[in-house]
Amino acid sequence: MIYYEKPIIGISASMIYEEKDELFLGDKYSCAAYSYIDAVYKSWGIPITLPILKDVSAIREQVKLLDGLILSGGRDVDPHFYGEEPLEKLEAIFPERDVHEIALIKAAVDLKKPIFAICRGMQILNVACGGTLYQDISYAPGEHIKHYQIGSPYQATHTIKIDKNSILFKMADKMEIERVNSFHHQALKQVAKGLKVVATAPDGIIEAVEAENEDGTFILGVQFHPEMMFDKSTFARGIFKRFINICIESRPAEVILKEETHHTEEHKKKNIDEKIKEIENEEKKEFFKGDL
Repeated sequence: MIYYEKPIIGISASMIYEEKDELFLGDKYSCAAYSYIDAVYKSWGIPITLPILKDVSAIREQVKLLDGLILSGGRDVDPHFYGEEPLEKLEAIFPERDVHEIALIKAAVDLKKPIFAICRGMQILNVACGGTLYQDISYAPGEHIKHYQIGSPYQATHTIKIDKNSILFKMADKMEIERVNSFHHQALKQVAKGLKVVATAPDGIIEAVEAENEDGTFILGVQFHPEMMFDKSTFARGIFKRFINICIESRPAEVILKEETHHTEEHKKKNIDEKIKEIENEEKKEFFKGDL
């Protein structure tokens, strides 16, 4: 008999600076929102955060440790990386993080590690692959719905239309229309070669992309925040669970399949879906309070 090892999922980190405590004034802290960590763990993955590095060879070593990569949300992408000058409505940028994540993406594609890019993550993914961004949604043609909501992060506020031929459609339990949360003022402009649009908002703003070649590295980018909706939305949970399964399926056979000699009899009998369901049931009373 065989079992599946939990996959190691790397989450790209940001950096914050100590501004109040005089003793540690100016100290830098690597950080990632706990909602990413929680969503990965509850989906049967092992989350680790990836601190910002400058050494490309070290960044590649970061990726070698992983079974999958999540690109998290954050500040605006520096327009320098897609050949534009900063426009009036550009907000705070973090070029050091851009450099790190572009290197993460290139290494993940080269090493065939699945990529799940969220919000800013989808934007830097598009830029890393040769695409461009609207520095503010107001620069995109047409009239727009509200894309930066006010209220609870888990609250779904606008609809998206999902391509029926996409992997995201399967993750949505074959629902063409879903409601999502929204916390962005930038958006994809020219979609990079190798990516395809698989979901849009009612105003045409791109809400999700996937890799064009389904036989290559798995790539999914979403403009919304499923990690924030995880405890309230079956759609959000479905995305994370499917990503974790893809990370397991993408590993070399010698990593996926191992002897069961050091696992308990109870663990031996459970497949991936059963284990996920068990975790859900254990935490349901505390965390799950009904889907929106």
